[in-house]
Amino acid sequence: MIVDKLLPLIKKYDDITLELVKSENLSNIKLLNKLTKEHSDLEDLVTKAKEYLDILKNIADNRLILDDKELCELAKDELKILESKKKDLEDEIKFLLIPKDPNSNKNVYLEIRAGTGGDEAGIFVGDLFKAYCRYAESKKWKIEIISSSENNVGGYKEIIALIKGDSVYSRLKYEGGIHRVQRVPDTESQGRIHTSAVTVAIMPEVEDVEVNINPNDLKIDVFRSGGHGGQSVNTTDSAVRITHIPTGISVSMQDEKSQHKNKDKALKILKARIYERELETQIQKEGQSRREQVGSGDRSERIRTYNYPQNRLTDHRAGITLYSLEEIMLTGNLDLIINPLLAYMQSLNLE
Repeated sequence: MIVDKLLPLIKKYDDITLELVKSENLSNIKLLNKLTKEHSDLEDLVTKAKEYLDILKNIADNRLILDDKELCELAKDELKILESKKKDLEDEIKFLLIPKDPNSNKNVYLEIRAGTGGDEAGIFVGDLFKAYCRYAESKKWKIEIISSSENNVGGYKEIIALIKGDSVYSRLKYEGGIHRVQRVPDTESQGRIHTSAVTVAIMPEVEDVEVNINPNDLKIDVFRSGGHGGQSVNTTDSAVRITHIPTGISVSMQDEKSQHKNKDKALKILKARIYERELETQIQKEGQSRREQVGSGDRSERIRTYNYPQNRLTDHRAGITLYSLEEIMLTGNLDLIINPLLAYMQSLNLE
């Protein structure tokens, strides 16, 4: 019963309220910050919960007077109103009871990598990255390219960027997976439609305290940066490859001329990838329902198709199809697909 879930939360909220005003806690900044966050997280839910309990009491009181001939009609009218309010509040409370994703407000590393399809896949890496950049601009987010590897036809083998701003992860968390594109490449003389694919990963930026890496578990190699066609970018061993031995996860970085800067960038991405791996392991342990709620995190899962001849964009998880692909890619108005996808995932959580 929903009341059984609400009463302990109301008590917890009231207990925290008392803790916040205790004189012995006022000088403990760390504890105060923790209590203030917990208090804030519960505030909306507790407000609705108390309103809900008041309505339940009013419903019970009105039912007691249904046998009163003079007051029964008035009670019936009041009950209709109260039952409607009760239903609306239950829906709001169910939504508020969904556990908040601890990563929701984090910045993210966006990683797009060419998959099947050769040069055309690399070109689509660039096209998709531009769409995400336009979307970020519309949200007033900042994008910093961390690493990029170009191909020979103006596309990318891989591009990694850090996106900073409000609620970045909560908006982009379901973008990870295989994005398939169907179109006629510029290099196709016969006008045949090719199918290519790119892999997208969304990794929350993590603090040092969230991922504990033993320095002895790292293998660090340095080498000379290479440019297009194998040419040397500079004459020093500034490029860095860091491998986390227990997981086998490896990150190479050569965009900076400074070995120190390359190492720092590589280590940050390595931590994000390890955190992502740990998150996926946890999700798998929690079972199928959890994977459905938060996305499998499996990059081998085809999630979206971009069909240019039909101007069609389809998200396969939610069964969403839009016939405004060119507009979405050119303007970066990804909310047209992200908003209904988030609503669908939210409905799974409610269930």
